[in-house]
Amino acid sequence: MNAHDALRAARPCPRRPARAAGIAAVLAGLLATAALPPAAAAPSAPAPAAADEFGGDPFRSHPWADMRREFLGSGPVHFDARIAVRGPAFAEDPMNVPISVVVPPELGPVEQVSVLVDRNPIRKVLDFYPLDPVAAPAFSFRFKLEQASPVRVAARTRDGQWHVGGTWVESSGGGCTVPGATRKDGSWSQTLGQVSGRLFVSAARGGDAAADGAPRALFGGSRLRVRVMHPMDTGLVGGIPAFYLSRLSVRDAADRELLRLHPYEPVSENPVFGFDFRRADLGPLRLVGVDNNGNRVNGAIE
Repeated sequence: MNAHDALRAARPCPRRPARAAGIAAVLAGLLATAALPPAAAAPSAPAPAAADEFGGDPFRSHPWADMRREFLGSGPVHFDARIAVRGPAFAEDPMNVPISVVVPPELGPVEQVSVLVDRNPIRKVLDFYPLDPVAAPAFSFRFKLEQASPVRVAARTRDGQWHVGGTWVESSGGGCTVPGATRKDGSWSQTLGQVSGRLFVSAARGGDAAADGAPRALFGGSRLRVRVMHPMDTGLVGGIPAFYLSRLSVRDAADRELLRLHPYEPVSENPVFGFDFRRADLGPLRLVGVDNNGNRVNGAIE
């Protein structure tokens, strides 16, 4: 080793303070991170609610979506428990299932009430129109039920909205596909179109019910019960075409139309209807109408 090499070996190596400080800072950061508890995972966005395939239907009935489009159109529809629909829990006679309907006054003026049955082969039972303010949106009737089903009442108010109530009726079934009694014995032709009825003044108050179970205290006034003799054939029995009342109107002594009813095939044979009115002094009434074969109905009710 020469003198120059010996001098280099004896000279101390220069330190690099900046690099040493950087390494120390990195090591300190790693140690601090290790000492911290693990960070909580960021909350995920809530999953979107599953679409209701029944459209809010309380009966969760698959036919409802098609029925709504077919019978109620594109207007707003609300399920409304205030609409009173009364029927038996079990229909012992599926050819004569009694139903009573009351649309409460708080919904405002009602222009149309339709009765629909989800699981009947013919789903629309009737349309009711209270044309005069004296006619209340409250009525009763009997119909034929093919199988257990929701029975719905849809009331269209003046603002174009549909309010839908209903009840469930169990049944052994078969009401729409068997002939009626007068069709079997042939007596229907002797009584076709005959009308009988009576107007009852209501004394019911505070939740009392009419004789047929329909509540009347909301409207007071009077109640008309009327029967029309007609076989009301559905067209679903072999060899018997559809034959049914298609329009009925209640008129007063001045020939003013108080209400109109469009029955369809599921209405019971020799149908009995009940209609509520807001007045007792209606005077003599008349029921007029026609069936789908053009036979006229015209009967006085004192």
